[in-house]
Amino acid sequence: MATSTHEVGLLVKDQLDELEVDIAMCLHCGACVGSCPANAIFLNEVLLEFGDGCTLCKRCIKVCPVGAISMIGGG
Repeated sequence: MATSTHEVGLLVKDQLDELEVDIAMCLHCGACVGSCPANAIFLNEVLLEFGDGCTLCKRCIKVCPVGAISMIGGG
């Protein structure tokens, strides 16, 4: 999967909210992985993936040093 500055990956959905990551911005630093209380974030060479245990607590958004993760939707 090729990445570009406009590519955005959908990570997690619930009824009102979605977490998105800008793949081109992500540094793969692992700050979000270490901050996740549910151990639901997995980092590989290409993607940042969230597992079923994600509770949308938004800690990953707060710790991302470049703002690559965002919440869209109701809240």
